[in-house]
Amino acid sequence: MIRVPDALTHVLIAYALATALSLRYEWITPRLTTVAMAGAMIPDLAKLGRVISPETVEAVLGVPFSWQPIHTVGGGTLAILVASLVVRPAYRRPVALSLTLGIGSHFVLDMFLIPPAGTFPYLWPLTDAEIALPGLYKSGDGWIVPIGIAVALGVQSVVRRRSLEAESAVRTDG
Repeated sequence: MIRVPDALTHVLIAYALATALSLRYEWITPRLTTVAMAGAMIPDLAKLGRVISPETVEAVLGVPFSWQPIHTVGGGTLAILVASLVVRPAYRRPVALSLTLGIGSHFVLDMFLIPPAGTFPYLWPLTDAEIALPGLYKSGDGWIVPIGIAVALGVQSVVRRRSLEAESAVRTDG
């Protein structure tokens, strides 16, 4: 269904970005980092079409249906809006921003996929243009996971070191 190296890398990069940003923005908590990681998986919900055919969904709902729009800016925006409405009002903005980070990082990574997988009208409904950069990897390439792990561990070590330095400064001042 979902290629594990690709999916894991999306989650690891979203984790690294949210964790790094938490150094600058205190409102990015570990829970919101998890929200960003979940957001990184939302565009790949389009791959549910391999398990539940669009025709099956059409028969159940009685309306035309496609999974593909989930993997676009329009689909991601809709997911962000819906998710933001199901949380308490105080959390709507942080959840929306965290999901945006996860979904955005997913699209950026997907643009580096080797065509044809890397070509898709990501900016629909704004434009049908298919954006593709020179392909760097395939969705199933295992070598991208160690890179994602290294980035995530590197960011985590920096955050941990800064946290320990801050605790040490508080102890010496007190």
